[in-house]
Amino acid sequence: MITKDTISIILVEPQSPGNVGMVCRAMKNMGLTQLRLVNPCAIDHPEALKFAVSARDLLDGAQIYPTLAAALADTPLSVATTRRHGKYRQEIWNPREIVGKLCSDAGTNRSALVFGREDSGLTTEEVALCRWQATIPTSDEYGSLNLAQAVLIFCYELFGGTVSGVREDVRELATGESLESMYGQMERILLKIGFLNPENPAHLMRSLRRIFARAEMDEREVAIVRGMMSQIDWAAREFKGKKGEEG
Repeated sequence: MITKDTISIILVEPQSPGNVGMVCRAMKNMGLTQLRLVNPCAIDHPEALKFAVSARDLLDGAQIYPTLAAALADTPLSVATTRRHGKYRQEIWNPREIVGKLCSDAGTNRSALVFGREDSGLTTEEVALCRWQATIPTSDEYGSLNLAQAVLIFCYELFGGTVSGVREDVRELATGESLESMYGQMERILLKIGFLNPENPAHLMRSLRRIFARAEMDEREVAIVRGMMSQIDWAAREFKGKKGEEG
């Protein structure tokens, strides 16, 4: 189950003030109130005010962040919206499917839908920060949607999934900040023991992120993994080189 007070819409570096205003209107149409902006264009611009119409309160109350990681720090359940498929963009859900997943895992956990730049979307690194990925199926002939249109479609599906009550039997999951700290420690230690390629550690780390994302870890489980990594770090203090390499 999802509650409107625990889900945020996050726009990463929106370029058009008018689009930000229209997103506010779309959110308010569907009962959502939490807007987060990452390094946005000017949101006090006349175009933003014009297109927000009666959703000016959402525009005024938008929270500004310097990076997507900062915007997701308190959010265990996050969805990167994307049109592109590829090696690092797998298991992509449609809006209705992803809302179903959010409903089953939400409880008191914060959730977020993340939308990228109008001209280039989200980077591969930004997609990796999110637990899931979702896309809106469109015509092969012309699949590009305006940012506010895309937000409205997801908000419509969320509107059908929001409830006033909160299930008490849903696990409280680890925050984005906790997970990023774990991934940072993991990358450092796996580089140290020669498991990651120092020229491109992100390649394998993205796969590890997907594996751990499917586990839907809570804070205790994150602490266990971090403890294990600390022990590996200690045990590898006299590391002689990668397996198979001659000293």
